[in-house]
Amino acid sequence: MPTKRDYYEILGLNRDASEDDIKKAYRKLAMKHHPDRNPGNPSSEEKFKEAKQAYEVLSDPNKRAAYDQFGHAGVDQQAGFGGGQGFGGFADAFGGIFDEIFGGARGGHGRSNVYRGADLRYNLEITLEQAARGTETKIRIPGMEVCESCGGTGAKSGSQPATCPTCNGSGQIRLQQGFFSIQQTCPKCHGTGRFISDPCGTCHGAGRLKKQKTLSVKIPAGVDEGDRIRLAGEGELGVNGGPPGDLYVQIHLKPHPVFQRDHNDLHCEMPISFTTAALGGEIEIPTLEGAASLKIPAETQSGRVFRLRGKGIRGVRSHGQGDLMCHVVVETPVNLTERQRELLRELEEITHGNDARHNPRASSWMEKVKAFFG
Repeated sequence: MPTKRDYYEILGLNRDASEDDIKKAYRKLAMKHHPDRNPGNPSSEEKFKEAKQAYEVLSDPNKRAAYDQFGHAGVDQQAGFGGGQGFGGFADAFGGIFDEIFGGARGGHGRSNVYRGADLRYNLEITLEQAARGTETKIRIPGMEVCESCGGTGAKSGSQPATCPTCNGSGQIRLQQGFFSIQQTCPKCHGTGRFISDPCGTCHGAGRLKKQKTLSVKIPAGVDEGDRIRLAGEGELGVNGGPPGDLYVQIHLKPHPVFQRDHNDLHCEMPISFTTAALGGEIEIPTLEGAASLKIPAETQSGRVFRLRGKGIRGVRSHGQGDLMCHVVVETPVNLTERQRELLRELEEITHGNDARHNPRASSWMEKVKAFFG
């Protein structure tokens, strides 16, 4: 009969190895030499059996103490592979991992599956003025509420849910696949551990009802497009007593007839007359706080931008106020009378031949065109 190898040697450990070291060493060898991974390889199967036997002894404090004192003679009657142990050592070493992977609860003493409710989103349109100054508004959203008739149990008044006969109240069932023992959610009670034989007539056993609810939303000054406001606990109800989710109110700005927003700055287009652009003047422009005066210097060109500092928006996370950017657009006069046409022709005749002085941009552009065509 061949001599048995030392169990510590099989696992590659010293005699002062901790329980955690023993478990890690066994996991590594079991995964490497398991027969399913090495079909038709008797050497791997033998090494797997050796590692399993070593682990079963060294992972048990009593067996390990007997082995340390008497060697194989102290544990030979306890370390066999027969009986009902099967792959018990392997399942024990890997049980924690499989529970994490498959979400299993311990059989017989597991808890029901408790889940947090889903988060919800509500799209809210507000005006630019409301975004700049802040406001408070009410919204109505569909949601789920606890059924008042059954108090959320799902059972008819006067009755109570019974323990699920399939999983015995654990919410989990154990499936044997080869040497793996895998736990899954019970298909009869869906993980609740309870079975409703006489469901509530109002919610039909669900324990919840769809209802509309009204919520008040405080919108801080300075919110911008795409900002979100979180209403904690106003999302969907949790499952099996789990906490509710949150509601996120997402802000969208309505188009404004005058202003366009760019972060904290505002932009507006300001048409001015041909005469004001040429001679200069003072115009009145709108701001979110009211009207403001803007001086237009003589010979202002179309497209020039005037900045009014501090006339924009103070963002939620900003320390300073944004600016208002006025884009000047020189408007060509229309619907002219004959007298107005005569005056414009007279102006054209007076300035003709002196384009470099009166129309420098047009003159420069024509020079570039001539140079391009050679």
